[in-house]
Amino acid sequence: MTVATSLIPGLDDIVKRGDPRRRGEIASAIAALFFQDPSKLRPELVDLFDDLLIDLVPHAELAARVDLAERFSRVDNAPRHLVGQLARENEITVAGPVLRRSPVLDEAALVEIARLKGQGHLLAMTERPTLSTQITDVLVERGDRDVVRRAAGNAGAHFSPGGYSELIKRASQDGVLTLKIGQREDLSGENLKELLNGTLDVIRRRLSSVVNPTRQVEIKRAMAAIEEAALPPGPRRDFSAAQRTVLGLHRDGHLGESALLGFAKAHKYEESVATLSAMSGVRLSILDRLIAGDRYDPILVLGRVLNLGWPTVRALILMWYGPHRTPADADLEAARMNFTRLMPTTAERVVNFWRNRRTI
Repeated sequence: MTVATSLIPGLDDIVKRGDPRRRGEIASAIAALFFQDPSKLRPELVDLFDDLLIDLVPHAELAARVDLAERFSRVDNAPRHLVGQLARENEITVAGPVLRRSPVLDEAALVEIARLKGQGHLLAMTERPTLSTQITDVLVERGDRDVVRRAAGNAGAHFSPGGYSELIKRASQDGVLTLKIGQREDLSGENLKELLNGTLDVIRRRLSSVVNPTRQVEIKRAMAAIEEAALPPGPRRDFSAAQRTVLGLHRDGHLGESALLGFAKAHKYEESVATLSAMSGVRLSILDRLIAGDRYDPILVLGRVLNLGWPTVRALILMWYGPHRTPADADLEAARMNFTRLMPTTAERVVNFWRNRRTI
């Protein structure tokens, strides 16, 4: 210890037996020597500072430890053991600076701290310029909402396949996290599909508005694949011609209940469903599966929301039965009574739910 003891007489005795308050003062004095020109210090001299400070710094007052942590966090050759000690302090104002940026902390230390310390330590760690998959695995596993959001928003963070899946699983309950993941450059096509599969329509629309044009195209492609996979087995109905017809009616100002009644009476299923979709704002694929189900209740709900007359609703029910089945008069009367009793507010809540559905 010749260099240090020549500068601070009696250092050995102070380190081993001195007043703790005096040790704090000595720590600051030794640190000041280190910071005179740290880039010129040889490794063996840095180790000497490390050996001295690691026993002295814990006795320094909080303000002094915070200052030392801040200054050491910005030095490439800071004393390694001291930095590790500062990073493990329970006081986050001390640990935070070195966890955020110190290049001296190695991955093993970061993983250990991430596994053992609280959310404040994890949150500070998410601000590091780069995060390995080993670290993010722990952050996603142990981190709270803020930690996971911050990690997902860190462009220098890398996620393992398992970490990405867990991240996306958590995003299903967190719209902010969904947006952060959706803007990541390393998001694969499969991960994007997994993300969108658990996302509400309103979040998906928001995501489409904040990502770059390439990602917008990817989102549309992924959504088409999701909807296609969700369709029931069997032949697919082709609504393209019906949609062109409905679009023409809308353009000419003739899209309304009268046109719908005509389609229903003619048992034109595709045109009827396309018209109901245009009038109600419920996605066509959703409406098709609702009306093609084993109950005609969705027709009653849509009729009430659209303020359709009973003759139109009756024609839609008959279309639902098909040309080769005839319902009993009692069944039609029961349907009419249910339609009459259905509260508009109740029907509106149901249709709003359908409007926000992605698939059924």
